[in-house]
Amino acid sequence: MSATAPGTDTAPPAPAGGDERLLPRSPLRALAARPELGSLVGAVALFVFFSLVAEPFLRASSLSTMLYASSTVGIMAVPVALLMIGGEFDLSAGVMVISSALVSSMVSYQFTANTWVGVGVSLLVTLAIGFFNGFLLTRTRLPSFIITLGTFFMLTGLNLGFTKLVDGTVSTKTIGDMEGFDSARRVFASHLTLGGVDFQVTIAWWILLVAVGTWVLLRTRVGNWIFAAGGGADAARAVGVPVVRTKIGLYMGVALAAWISGQHLLFSYDAIQSGDGVGNEFFYIIAAVVGGCLMTGGYGSAIGSAFGALIYGMASKGIVYAQWDPDWFKFFLGALLLVATLLNAWVRKRAEASS
Repeated sequence: MSATAPGTDTAPPAPAGGDERLLPRSPLRALAARPELGSLVGAVALFVFFSLVAEPFLRASSLSTMLYASSTVGIMAVPVALLMIGGEFDLSAGVMVISSALVSSMVSYQFTANTWVGVGVSLLVTLAIGFFNGFLLTRTRLPSFIITLGTFFMLTGLNLGFTKLVDGTVSTKTIGDMEGFDSARRVFASHLTLGGVDFQVTIAWWILLVAVGTWVLLRTRVGNWIFAAGGGADAARAVGVPVVRTKIGLYMGVALAAWISGQHLLFSYDAIQSGDGVGNEFFYIIAAVVGGCLMTGGYGSAIGSAFGALIYGMASKGIVYAQWDPDWFKFFLGALLLVATLLNAWVRKRAEASS
């Protein structure tokens, strides 16, 4: 099965309300139309490039660091990619990660509870934020840019204001000596040593989310709903797609990933700075777009978002290993976003033209 546009010239037209991804096509044309193809080629090219210009890049410890940087973006990039395929954005994703960590930390500390109580409360609160975004979007039909921009500013203010109100500073109290901290750290912030090299557990979380996201998109009815809702919400409703439930579910998926990322931050350092997270949402969107998601929705893949996150990790660490000025990193990301957007649009048009 493929997550892309219909393929060959000889293929019969899709039946009304049918799934165009089921249409037959030649293997070469199917490969060329895959949304993650460009990001795969880009990831390979970037790996070869930094392998040649930065000698430390191929060290096992460097690859571990690069994978960790990729995973911290990739965990969020998967649900953000699914949301973009569904035709929406979430500009509150970066600060939502911090909100999740703050709730977990403050509930645990202020109520002197087991840290797992804070983790559980944080999950409920974070999912509620995702539900709020999706519910408000579907009820008001305002652009997701406006809805989530408002949530972004509200969460930014709440993170700072509430933390100062409760703890008196912009950072939370340490919870490293509380009951349950060690077991929670093993789940969210542990590492596995292989061959003398440490690999963070976030890499496993990332791989799991990519696998689940790919399965949902390609093997479930919900995947059909996501593509249909992103391709055209009104047309999707006309053929019975539950667009409201689908979009609310997508926002709650972003919230779930934000909870995982937030708990990782908290149990890595045992305290959280309430002003962090601003701007990280753009890294998640860049990873999704570089991975093949169209800004207009209806096209993309979870695997592509993984390649996009991998490109982010290689670029962020490769520049350092090559001893270049890191100030150029964001210029590189901006240029990469523009090139990827143009390439994805071109691939999509070629695929549609050949159908």
